Amino acid sequence: MAVAQAGPQPSRAASSAPGDLAVWTTAGDQRFVKGPAITWRPALDSPADAVVLDPSRKYQEVLGFGAAFTDASCYLLNDLPADSRERLLRELLHPSGLGLNVFRICIGSSDYATKAYSFDEGEPDPEMKRFSIDHDRDYILPMLKQARSVNPDLFLFASPWSPPGWMKANGSMLGGSMRNRNFPPYARYFVNFLKAYAEAGVPVQAVSVQNEVDTDQDGRMPACLWGQEYEIEFVGRHLGPQFAANQIDTRIWILDHNYNLWGRALDELDDPSVNRYVDGVAWHGYMGEPSAMSVVHDAHPDKHMYWTEGGPDLRDPSYATNWSHWGSTIAGILRNWGRCVIGWNLVLDEAGKPNIGPFECGGTLTIHSKTKEITRSGQYWALAHYSRVIRRGARRIESASVLPGLSHVAAANPDGSYAVVLTHAGASRRVTVRLSGMEAEVQLPSDSITSLTWQP
Repeated sequence: MAVAQAGPQPSRAASSAPGDLAVWTTAGDQRFVKGPAITWRPALDSPADAVVLDPSRKYQEVLGFGAAFTDASCYLLNDLPADSRERLLRELLHPSGLGLNVFRICIGSSDYATKAYSFDEGEPDPEMKRFSIDHDRDYILPMLKQARSVNPDLFLFASPWSPPGWMKANGSMLGGSMRNRNFPPYARYFVNFLKAYAEAGVPVQAVSVQNEVDTDQDGRMPACLWGQEYEIEFVGRHLGPQFAANQIDTRIWILDHNYNLWGRALDELDDPSVNRYVDGVAWHGYMGEPSAMSVVHDAHPDKHMYWTEGGPDLRDPSYATNWSHWGSTIAGILRNWGRCVIGWNLVLDEAGKPNIGPFECGGTLTIHSKTKEITRSGQYWALAHYSRVIRRGARRIESASVLPGLSHVAAANPDGSYAVVLTHAGASRRVTVRLSGMEAEVQLPSDSITSLTWQP
């Protein structure tokens, strides 16, 4: 694991005091509430469990935070009154709000959709004569265009849950596996999708070959198995060359599945035909540990790590208050070279729908199907604490502490400011933050997230 440990203690001598720390806290009945500013002081003998910052030790550049504009989420957003939708999108996406800026979209339907569909369903059509994104013109493309109007810096990552059924061994979008004889038309399918979306005013910045390459979900939803050798052949001999021939600069991310498949990611990146076309690896957090990302990063430091799926459980009684769980989850991702954190469905209704699959997920937000009341999840509040203080282009810097139950991430923002996010799962206590020859004491409530920012 590549996370560095604490180095020698900084000198007590401070050249100049940083600016006061601005403080925001989520705990109890408080939600991202701004508290009194904290002033730095010359460092005394620091306790062993202090959070020690070292801005000279820099790690990955942060791309951003967000969730997924699934068919289901776009359907629900489209159903909101226009003024309510605009307010919600500004809250979520505008830099003056949460500033979420990295979102996942689906190439065809996922399990969270009103129906199963691809862009070329029916009898075999290797020349893509039937290809059409018309399904998405009703409410998906309009929602994405409105989102980009609120935040023009939106980064969109697109994944297919299944190729068109005729490309697969079982002839269906539900489960099954890919046939390698259909690799050439499937590469054209990607090219057509990217060109059609760009022409519709929604450029896409990254794609993966397949959502969750290692499962067909028992045929219960749009899904597709891709053997490791199939993904290698498809990327190296078809998708990558097709992107090059058509001058498409969309990034390619492999795997798009769980941490425990890190060995597969290593093997694929070891293949020169794949390595030349791949920007990085997309990860899910359902199985395994985030340290897997550090293993792959250490072997291939020129490739980037992206966290692309994970969402609340609709049945969890702490759905709206488990921010410390998500705060710790995000910290683990960022401390293992993750450049982004993308939640699963941005919005679902109170029953976790629309949903054509077998799983019971909740949205980052819930929009009640009848009243249109909005409930914000614990994941929402955790994302807020990171996205509001760590901006695109920030570099993670070294932070170290041995305090049990405390997760911490520090970053240097492009505007010169610094940020620290502290997630504390234990009982209320005070914590010392040390920076060079200065220190500040921060009160951490029980089960809380605290964000700190300051200018040097």
